[in-house]
Amino acid sequence: MSLVPPPFDPELATVLESFQDVLAPGLAPADVEAARRGAAVAGLVDVTLGGAFAAEDRTVPGPEGAPGVSLLLCRPTAGSAGSGLPVIYHVHGGGLVAGTNRAGVAEPLAWARDLGAVVVSVEYRLAPEHPHPAPVEDVYAGLLWTAEHAREIGGDPDRIVVAGASAGGGLTAALTLLARDRRGPRPLGQLLMGPMLDDRNDTVSSRQMAGLGVWDRSANETAWTALLGDRRGGPGVSPYAAPARAADLSGLPPAFLDVGSAETFRDEVVGYASRIWQAGGVAELHVWPGGCHGFDALAPEAALSRTARAARVAWLRRLLAE
Repeated sequence: MSLVPPPFDPELATVLESFQDVLAPGLAPADVEAARRGAAVAGLVDVTLGGAFAAEDRTVPGPEGAPGVSLLLCRPTAGSAGSGLPVIYHVHGGGLVAGTNRAGVAEPLAWARDLGAVVVSVEYRLAPEHPHPAPVEDVYAGLLWTAEHAREIGGDPDRIVVAGASAGGGLTAALTLLARDRRGPRPLGQLLMGPMLDDRNDTVSSRQMAGLGVWDRSANETAWTALLGDRRGGPGVSPYAAPARAADLSGLPPAFLDVGSAETFRDEVVGYASRIWQAGGVAELHVWPGGCHGFDALAPEAALSRTARAARVAWLRRLLAE
């Protein structure tokens, strides 16, 4: 029996149709270099937001025996500038194979401008050249440095919120598991936007959305295979690679998770939130009707995009007020 996909939001459907000649849902291994070039162009953003932040690149110690980790530090220049500010620790997306610490940072910077916060965006080694555990270990090393030096950069080590979208959301979820199990820094919260959580790639939504949207099952297979090689989908995959594999989701920071109803990751995100609740944890879940993967970046002026972004800011505001 064939699976009927849920419809896209009408505004998003129009945008997807207009980009259909340049925006394919699949990603083959041969496409990785082009994806990297595209991510580099997308990362050409004003990380000062017109002077609202002072931006600095800093290389900090990486995992033992590995190169240093590049962090983008953005501190408010006026008004809320000072010490003891919340810190948003951002992990970029890019399917585990592309992206830099500039990719996707515009939204965390917008949050930080509204809330008076410091942004730290981490760059990690990319698959397939650097398979698991290199990416998550780099992200963890960056968090260690951020927690240890938070006051130096104007932040509060007890108010670090970790955040990421897509592959960055999956790495963010893995980061909280790793920090819990190593008794490392405990983030105040985790914000997971359309996170990539499950290497098994075999949910109903992954099959429903094959060949549709901006990231489908074939792209997912390419990305997870880059990270895990022939271990992808098999037994014994580490939860620090694929957080959906974790047997225990207790003891994690409060989570915000959102996902589109018309995207590959829908079911794994809903399942992950449900398992946090089942473990006695705190999670806020939004399934945006008709949302494709990354819809708010694709069509930022769409009504659904504005609603989703407002919900994230509202959650952050409540979290930081507690």
